[in-house]
Amino acid sequence: MEATPLPPEEVRINSVSADPYPDGQRVRIAVEMTPFQIRPWLELTLVDSQGDEIATADVIEPLNYKIELTLHVRKAEPAGLYHLTVRLYYPEQADNDRKEVSFEIRVEKDSR
Repeated sequence: MEATPLPPEEVRINSVSADPYPDGQRVRIAVEMTPFQIRPWLELTLVDSQGDEIATADVIEPLNYKIELTLHVRKAEPAGLYHLTVRLYYPEQADNDRKEVSFEIRVEKDSR
């Protein structure tokens, strides 16, 4: 049974996960929100341990309250700690919700 869609002022992020691919160059992002009556906007920002912005993405009016996407890590040496912030908002309102998750990228060395 699916939950009742909520009006904009009640829409929130339920969960965020970030799973690096083995190559260290991509990160699978999954975001689950509460069901919504009006499609929100999402802003994703990935920063490294020095606070440098590594990747960003804007998702405008997603069709579903569960989304998955891939962010590309544009660093020559991607191994290290990262911090992902996901902001849910409506353009005509203040931020509805914000979630943050930290994760580590470990790059497997080629043993050839």
